[in-house]
Amino acid sequence: MVAELIKQAYLLTAAAEMTGADGTGDVLIEDGKVRVIAPFLTELPADTQVIDGRGQFLGPGLIDLYSQSGEPGHEARETHESLRAAAAAGGFTRVGLLPTVPGNVGTLAIDEVDAIAAIYQKNAQAKHQPQLLPWAAITQGADGQQLTELAELASVGALGFTDALPITNKALLRRLLEYAQPLQKPIALWPCDPSLVGDGVAREGANALRLGLPGVSAIAETTALATLLEYIVEVPALVHIMRVSTARSVELIRQAKSRNLPISASVPWHHLLFDTSDLQQYHPSLRHKPPLGNPADRQALIEGVADGVIDAIAVDHSPYTYEEKTVAFGSAPPGAIGLELALPILWQTFVASSATETGRWSPSQLWQVLSAAPARCLGLEAGKLEVNAPAELTLFDPREEWVVDEQELRSLARNTPWKGQTLKGKVTRVWAA
Repeated sequence: MVAELIKQAYLLTAAAEMTGADGTGDVLIEDGKVRVIAPFLTELPADTQVIDGRGQFLGPGLIDLYSQSGEPGHEARETHESLRAAAAAGGFTRVGLLPTVPGNVGTLAIDEVDAIAAIYQKNAQAKHQPQLLPWAAITQGADGQQLTELAELASVGALGFTDALPITNKALLRRLLEYAQPLQKPIALWPCDPSLVGDGVAREGANALRLGLPGVSAIAETTALATLLEYIVEVPALVHIMRVSTARSVELIRQAKSRNLPISASVPWHHLLFDTSDLQQYHPSLRHKPPLGNPADRQALIEGVADGVIDAIAVDHSPYTYEEKTVAFGSAPPGAIGLELALPILWQTFVASSATETGRWSPSQLWQVLSAAPARCLGLEAGKLEVNAPAELTLFDPREEWVVDEQELRSLARNTPWKGQTLKGKVTRVWAA
């Protein structure tokens, strides 16, 4: 393999001695590994390809906790191949693959050993591309009724266990925690009481009332979360709380962590950027489950990420076809794509902006909640910008402007509220180990 030298990029590494006074340095990659990191390199292998990293940031590859594909069965939405391409375009080198196709509950679930083996076989064929890490379904067909063979699925490399749907059967939830506890694999649970959601499509409050949208009370999430936390007190299995969306949930998680419960938590990235005040145009790509919170919820989630109560940001990439999503707000299937968009939009909102209310995170803080923190939630080793480490890296230019052109997106789906907008910040290169 040809050696590559990334010259004078800002290096997101704790090893200050390897960078110059301004945090920049040179990185030599050879044979798929980081070979040298230094403030400035002059002696290089023959035929080294030089990449101008000036003004760009180089850090460990990003890791997404959970996202969806349309394969098998709904390849018009997204295939595994297009999901990998979208991940690479957005700087993600590993993506947690949810076990069901969105909008098709009870079918095509990753609930058998052969399904997991098939995904890893495709990973092996997709060398130097982002890897899809399969979550195994908790219940057969992800229908919430009967547990899968958890130990067997864990033994063949399941990332962890989730139905990506609320578990409403409390006896089954208790049994799940008991069976999964010795396996030391994360259980990703979405706290939600569907009976309290009803026909709601927006977070209950003044904005939903003004817009005539049926409301969903925050207690649909918080009552389910409080119950779950009590179960974890009794059976301390490793639980990842996914799709946190309310201010009260942040407080409940904060209290639970103060009691040293073995939990982690994540927020979908769109809940940090939008709230119910953004629904005036009834854009169907702003329809989510859980629904976007009120402004106070959004602020609490931002603060929760900043102070570490919320461990990580998830993309929760949810692809749908144009026909499926181009309907009235209340009829639209919930979710939006995001793997190609999350890093630049989060960067320009929370890092690049000088506005007091948004410019609050350092580059390394944002990178951590998109790389090392998701890895910890999953019990994995994150990529490292270290000598002799595998080259699992992302190079990002925060200055490059580009238009979210639906013809240019790598995802097959186009359901995003940023379609047609100009963004500042683009991933220029990814090295997937």
